[in-house]
Amino acid sequence: MASVPSTAAAARTAVHDEDLPVRRLRRPGRTVAALVVALCVLGIAWSFATNPALDWGTVGAYLFAQLTVKGVWVTFYLTVVSMVIGVVGGTVVAVMALSDNYVLRSIASLYTALFRGTPVLVQIIFWGFIGAFFPKVTLGIPFTDVVFYSAQTSSLVSATTAAILALGLNEIAYAAEIVRGGIDSVDHGQREAASALGLRPALTMRRIVLPQAMRVIVPPMGNEVITMLKTSALVSVIAGNDLMTNLQQVYSQNYKVIPLLVVASLWYLALTAVFTLGQRQLEKHYGRGIRSRRAR
Repeated sequence: MASVPSTAAAARTAVHDEDLPVRRLRRPGRTVAALVVALCVLGIAWSFATNPALDWGTVGAYLFAQLTVKGVWVTFYLTVVSMVIGVVGGTVVAVMALSDNYVLRSIASLYTALFRGTPVLVQIIFWGFIGAFFPKVTLGIPFTDVVFYSAQTSSLVSATTAAILALGLNEIAYAAEIVRGGIDSVDHGQREAASALGLRPALTMRRIVLPQAMRVIVPPMGNEVITMLKTSALVSVIAGNDLMTNLQQVYSQNYKVIPLLVVASLWYLALTAVFTLGQRQLEKHYGRGIRSRRAR
């Protein structure tokens, strides 16, 4: 029978093992691959930065120019307002899609299919030229001659308004699917428990289901914000006064296309970094309980 080592011997063995140096396994192939990739990236960056067509002087001249900053503000405004419309409207459509009422479910499905099935560029152009479809906006009593208000559509729907309508209504369809997926991720027993406590369905959704669903909703919704930021560049087709619209007007006159596109790219990267930081903070806020359990 093998003898059991004494406590003192075990302690000496443990101390001896702790004194042994720990060395990482050498992987020369991985190091060489990393160096090759780093050299390639540096070479591409250097060739890009030293390209005479880039014209860093033009980049510096227009980076903080008044028309550029104004365009950045309009782009930021379009993104935020369109996302607010998308999130609020998407939540309503998602609740309709999960409703027991067949009519509400059908309307939600039709709306989602319509706006997800047509290109956003087509929607932007449609709203930009809505005056050709509806020349006048009239408020009154239907099927009578009583009119309370009437105005030309072109005077009410500016390029910026048309951009917000197109981007916001399109985003509702995508946000609705994200919110619906987040709501479905919450265990149905939560709603049953709230119903047993006498809570109304609307209050249950607002106070119990949606706060738990936010952990699932925030990451893809953050991606939608970044996508919205870049999609807003499409409103340049209706002269939406955004960043791309203003810079396109400039390079159509001075033909400095590449430098001005670099200006636009730098600003889009900066705005993306701001929105990404906000997304990370929201993820930390709504994932506190989950993260603490994983840390254990």
